[in-house]
Amino acid sequence: MENALRDPVTKEIGKSIVFAVSQDHAAKLTQIFNLIADLKFPGKYTSDFAVQVTSRIPEAQQHTINFANNNLLGSGNFLSSYKTSKARVCVTVGMMTTGYDCTDLLNIGLFRPIFSPTDFIQIKGRGTRKHNFLDELFDDALKESIHFPQKTAFKLFDFFANVEYFEEEFNYDEVIKLPAISQEDPQEFGEGSPPKKSPEDSHTHFGEDILKNIREEAIGLEGMKIDRMFFERFEDTIKADDFISQSIEAGEWNKVIDYVNKEVFDKPDQYYSLDKLRRAAAVDRRITLREILEKVFNLIPHFKSKDELLEEEFAKFVADRKPTEIDALPALKNYFKAYATSDQFRHIIDAKDFVALFNNPLFSAQELKAIPEKYRQLIPSYIKDYVSLNQFAQ
Repeated sequence: MENALRDPVTKEIGKSIVFAVSQDHAAKLTQIFNLIADLKFPGKYTSDFAVQVTSRIPEAQQHTINFANNNLLGSGNFLSSYKTSKARVCVTVGMMTTGYDCTDLLNIGLFRPIFSPTDFIQIKGRGTRKHNFLDELFDDALKESIHFPQKTAFKLFDFFANVEYFEEEFNYDEVIKLPAISQEDPQEFGEGSPPKKSPEDSHTHFGEDILKNIREEAIGLEGMKIDRMFFERFEDTIKADDFISQSIEAGEWNKVIDYVNKEVFDKPDQYYSLDKLRRAAAVDRRITLREILEKVFNLIPHFKSKDELLEEEFAKFVADRKPTEIDALPALKNYFKAYATSDQFRHIIDAKDFVALFNNPLFSAQELKAIPEKYRQLIPSYIKDYVSLNQFAQ
């Protein structure tokens, strides 16, 4: 709980989903989370920090909707001008996975093993949705104090080494045979599961707690192997299509992009989409479908990072406007990059609200003083006229 990501407005533990093994396991985990919350935040929660959301619970489906709409067990009592669920954790089994959209989710707990790569992609995909937490904040004065309102990361708490399994052990080329359906005892968490174990089969461990040591591992721009495999399958699909190959060779890009959108995306089996491919490519900006196709056919060596593109755009600006203030070039570059990449900074400069820069972590008021007067408006005007800002979005 101490390691969970916090809500940027209230600093409370961010909204979280925990995936349990079974209904009974979910009930026990819910009790444990509520006990911990009572110890950590005495008097703040009354067994409503965590909620069991499984098929055994009445109106469980409505719980998932309320959680996404920020009113599960009522609105949080953190700030009257901020709408978020009082319940911070949903403990579930087979719900809240495929297609469930809760954009302000910040933590996912895997308290169960996962053997299907599709299930793993769907579960971790609940955390990859973008969100601006100012959307739920109705106090304009307070908004100015929130410097990082955009969701930039989520945490995946993996207690069953699922990440390592799909990164290092899973055979993506193996044809998996489905297990025979058990006739002894259909399980509540899926057909084909092994029979329930008798109490004699249980095991009590009295040794050292192997979970007391927590290892935190950040996923870099290379992404997970399961995402890279998804991109490689898309490459194979595209290269095998003669129409796409011939059209790209003829330089008919509009025709190719229209064809991929209509004939390749959102089809059964893989359900390719531009958003999924962007996540699989693990680039720190919003790449285009044309860039993806160019990479597939080796027309470009790699996807350029956000900073590589910014360096290129600034070099074009220098070549076009030929600034003579050589000593000011580093400051001009930082100013150029900040304006091109930050909506908040653009708003401050365009509105001439320079007081806001005193608390701005991206570009300070002191840094603005280092910018020669004529470039304070010249650079924003140049960017608006000649630079596509969409390419720098994530």
